[in-house]
Amino acid sequence: MQSGTMWKLVRCSVLVVLFSRLGSCWSWSGADEPRDQVQIEVLFRPEECGRRAQRGDLINAHYDGFLAKDGSQFYCSRSDKQGHPQWFVLGVGQIIKGLDIGIMEMCAGERRKLTVPAALAFGEAGKGPVPPNATVVFEVEVLSVSKGPRTMEAFGRMDLDKDRSLNKAEVKEYLKLEYEKGGKPRDEPFYEKILADIFRKSDHDQDGLISAKEYNIYERDEL
Repeated sequence: MQSGTMWKLVRCSVLVVLFSRLGSCWSWSGADEPRDQVQIEVLFRPEECGRRAQRGDLINAHYDGFLAKDGSQFYCSRSDKQGHPQWFVLGVGQIIKGLDIGIMEMCAGERRKLTVPAALAFGEAGKGPVPPNATVVFEVEVLSVSKGPRTMEAFGRMDLDKDRSLNKAEVKEYLKLEYEKGGKPRDEPFYEKILADIFRKSDHDQDGLISAKEYNIYERDEL
């Protein structure tokens, strides 16, 4: 996920639970020690904050990643992968733990600054330009929040042939219905991009199907 000031004027914005006023801060603690806390600051929240992101929701977001130590930027979603916003399912380990925590309860249009300790980021090993034991800071802008295909209920509705696996046609049909139900139908390229990201992250054996196990719904109470 280059050196410069801590917060650049040109922002590339990840892709959400606390009802705080604009500009307020709080911590979520994954343990009793301060080093295991995620510091969350709301930078902007729309007046009409619709669906708030929950575990299992499908999130579309932009984000910047900075090293807390010197403010150097190590990731920008607007320049990575042709600048497309990132799609991921919240709370299932598709992003680092600190982001799963910090994005919880965000709504579309909301922006947050998340300060994530190493224990909830890249740990003792680090990753790429992020050194070992590094605290990192993310600026996150959520673009959309929709009910994700990770709940047992949703899995059952998608699995039209009841073979305990999902093909692309089944997932695509589900996504279309969800967006149309919300009054926001999209074009085919939009759905194809979501499908590509979902299958890239979830079809671990690359057989063109997402099994119940790959979707984790029988391993997690809420999924």
